[in-house]
Amino acid sequence: MNVNTSSKINETVSWVGKWTFVLAAAGSAVGLGNIWGFPYKAGTEGGGAFVLIYLLCILAVGLPIMMAEIMIGRRARKSPVNAMRIAALDSGQTSKWQAVGWGGLVSGILILSFYSVIAGICLNYILISAFPTPDISSLEQFNEVTSSPSRLMFWHTVFIALNILIISAGVIGGIERMVRLLMPMLFILMMVMVINAMINGDFTRGLNFLFAPDFSEVDATTFLRAMGQAFFSLSLGMGSIMCYGAYMPKEENIFKTSLTVAGLDTLIAILAGLAIFPIIFAYGLEPGAGPGLVFVSLLSAFVDMPLGNIVGPAFFALLSIAALSSAISLLEPSVAYFEEEKIVSRFAAALTLGIIAWLIGIGSVLSFNDWSEITFIGNLNFLDSIDYLANQFLMPIGGMLVAIFAGWFLKSELALDEFSGIDLAIFKVWRFFIKFVSPVLVAAVFVYQLVS
Repeated sequence: MNVNTSSKINETVSWVGKWTFVLAAAGSAVGLGNIWGFPYKAGTEGGGAFVLIYLLCILAVGLPIMMAEIMIGRRARKSPVNAMRIAALDSGQTSKWQAVGWGGLVSGILILSFYSVIAGICLNYILISAFPTPDISSLEQFNEVTSSPSRLMFWHTVFIALNILIISAGVIGGIERMVRLLMPMLFILMMVMVINAMINGDFTRGLNFLFAPDFSEVDATTFLRAMGQAFFSLSLGMGSIMCYGAYMPKEENIFKTSLTVAGLDTLIAILAGLAIFPIIFAYGLEPGAGPGLVFVSLLSAFVDMPLGNIVGPAFFALLSIAALSSAISLLEPSVAYFEEEKIVSRFAAALTLGIIAWLIGIGSVLSFNDWSEITFIGNLNFLDSIDYLANQFLMPIGGMLVAIFAGWFLKSELALDEFSGIDLAIFKVWRFFIKFVSPVLVAAVFVYQLVS
């Protein structure tokens, strides 16, 4: 006999503001990878052609899985572990599906451990760009920062401490308050940086780099990279969206909200490209991606730019805000589980799990210096090994299993009931994509990542 376990659990706290879930989920999705990864991929993989393919992949891969995660989380009003367990039991399936939630919790802590180290460098660069040292190059400056374990440890500790403080203050007093402050700040700073690029950069060339379609650059790998970007940029497969969905008010439309989150995520990634690449081109620098783009190339431009000691700190503050809004969503699912199981208090859970992430992060700190020649998985150093394990393994498997569960094992009537207010035609389209399209495409990305 099927027992509706969701009726036996206590209702959890809900976001207060109508837009809070959108801001929180967008904050989770908009991270460093969006700002320094997506624009470069777009520019080098066909410009407008890549952007078009990416948007199609958002609709085919990202949106259906995001809707599934929100639906499962909101229905149970629990952490990802218990949300998956409840959804499985209510559908007459084994409770072992909760392993998907556990995988998300583990990947979140692993990602936080090295993300914090890189975010700490962003914090440090607020000061470095405000008070530049003209007699050393930006590359020498970056090497000076990363070659010092004590310096990296200090900022790694500061960033983890910020996460612990925010999470321990609760969903309303901590996370909601911070995302309602941080996300408008992020958008304002982004617009300031775009205006700066229009004034001090080669804006026309930046526009062409990002949007001029070049279909000669498009091949099968372009589609795979676009699918990967669409999946990873929305923070899917690691429990963050499912956990935030548990706090989403019942009257909110999941489809429209998911579409808004995906749209904001894409908008900020495109604005980042418009803020960065006109400056890169104007100062004769090579376009790139990742830490080299922001910590070396852009710092070099800020030093030579009028009011660079103001623009530079604003940019690195923007990066730090994006990193912090993402990081709190990495820690919250694990803390929520420990709190709802009454294992420890919320503060104790945030402190304990934060310290675990901090301890693991020491290996990532040392990957920049003392352990730089030591390899762990294949030829990867410690930081890249943790990144590989979480981002290339746990996350895509988690997203794929969520899609398979929602499409093939979750009772259709349970999903339809939770998608209150959704048009039946949209529900049928979602059901088709979550069954036949999304899991296959995520599997393709997973295999491609492993092979490459």
